[in-house]
Amino acid sequence: MDNRIAKALKASLSAYKENVQNEIEDVEAELIAVFESEESYMQKVELLDQFFDNHPVYDALREITFDLLLMNFFAADVSKLEEDYLESEEWEFIEEQTIDRGTELLNLLLYLRECLDEDLEPELDDFLKEFLLVDEDEFQDEYRIYEPLLANQILIESSFQEIYKVADKIEENQELVELFYPIMSFFMEKEPDKKQLEEYTHISNNRAFDTAIYALIIAYYQK
Repeated sequence: MDNRIAKALKASLSAYKENVQNEIEDVEAELIAVFESEESYMQKVELLDQFFDNHPVYDALREITFDLLLMNFFAADVSKLEEDYLESEEWEFIEEQTIDRGTELLNLLLYLRECLDEDLEPELDDFLKEFLLVDEDEFQDEYRIYEPLLANQILIESSFQEIYKVADKIEENQELVELFYPIMSFFMEKEPDKKQLEEYTHISNNRAFDTAIYALIIAYYQK
C-alpha cells in the first residue's frame, strides 16, 4: 500500500470516529487489509463495498475511500501489471464499470501528487486553470462542476467561517456541495494547527464527514 494513501486513510478514519456521536468500532486494520489484498482491482472494489455494507456507520466515507483505492492502484498496484495495462481493453471495461463511482476529491489528490512529484506549492488557481483546464472550451464539464470554487477563489484569503457560509448556500445538486468546505479550507490553510482544526470542526454542521475529508487531504499532502 502506498505510504501517502495509508496516512490519508488512517487520518480520515480517525477524524471521522472522533466526531461521530455514537460509539463505533475500530476498523482500520480491516480496511487496510482490503487495500493490501492481492486480489484484482475489481475484486478489491467488491471487498471495499462489502466492508461498508458490514459497517454502515462509516458509509459516508464509501466513495471517498473508493477514490483512495483508485489512487492506490495507480501508485502501488499498476506497476505490477503490464506496461500498457491502462490502455488495455480490460482497463477500459473497468472504467466503464466504475464510471459512476468516487468523487471529485480524486482530481485534487492527483493534483497534489503532481505537486509533490515536482516540488510545487499547491495553489487553487493553478489547480483549476492549469490542472483541470477549466478555461478551455473542451473542458466545460469541469467548468460546470468546479464553478463554485472558481466563483469564490477570494475565500482562500478569508476564514473557515466565511468559507462555511458560502458552502452552506451551495445547491444540493452540485457535485462539490459536500467537498467545497474541506477543499477550499485546504487551499486557505494547508498546515492547520490544533486550534485551527478545532475551529474548522466547530463551525461545521456535518463534523464527522468534513473533518474526515480535511484530515485526509492534509495527511496526503504532508511533506
